[in-house]
Amino acid sequence: MIIKSAEFLISSRLVEQCPASQNPEYAFIGRSNVGKSSLINCLTGRKNLAHTSATPGKTQLINHFLINNQWHLVDLPGYGYARSSKAKRAQLAGSIMQYIRRREALTLLFVLLDSRLEPQRIDLDFITRLGAWAIPFALVFTKADKIKQREWNKNIALYKKTLLMEWEALPRIFITSAETGLGREEVLKYIEEINAGLKI
Repeated sequence: MIIKSAEFLISSRLVEQCPASQNPEYAFIGRSNVGKSSLINCLTGRKNLAHTSATPGKTQLINHFLINNQWHLVDLPGYGYARSSKAKRAQLAGSIMQYIRRREALTLLFVLLDSRLEPQRIDLDFITRLGAWAIPFALVFTKADKIKQREWNKNIALYKKTLLMEWEALPRIFITSAETGLGREEVLKYIEEINAGLKI
């Protein structure tokens, strides 16, 4: 897929404030500081489309971007940022869950995981909830440039082994690096394939 245009549309606090559009939506979510904004910028080829920060928990709203005038890329707030207040965490969690469960335009959720880490309980619990809610999703391992390939291979193998204890089959898995562009074409091709099935 060639990204010809990518433009910011709107930031929403509630799912009711999201755009009234029939365009398919591909949302990106992960723990705070997983590299979500950097990956979005890499995918779209726009250096500052999504604002990156060294401070975890920077994304606080549901951010919609229009890609190629055909589909929406959605940047969701990260989960699990312990340094925000309990009330703020609850508010963000509520907004995220409302979007995931109620947004009819949501076509696929990309769940970002740090390839440098072994399976984390917070991520596994989140993935389990997605399964219970029948939300279509794919797993995207980020920051593969930060460690040796054998190390992220080991961590991803652990994720697969852990998930297969409860799942009959695994979702699509991508390995990415916003720095090197690893996995960019694979993710975009997957979106393109789904859009083709939707006659987009």
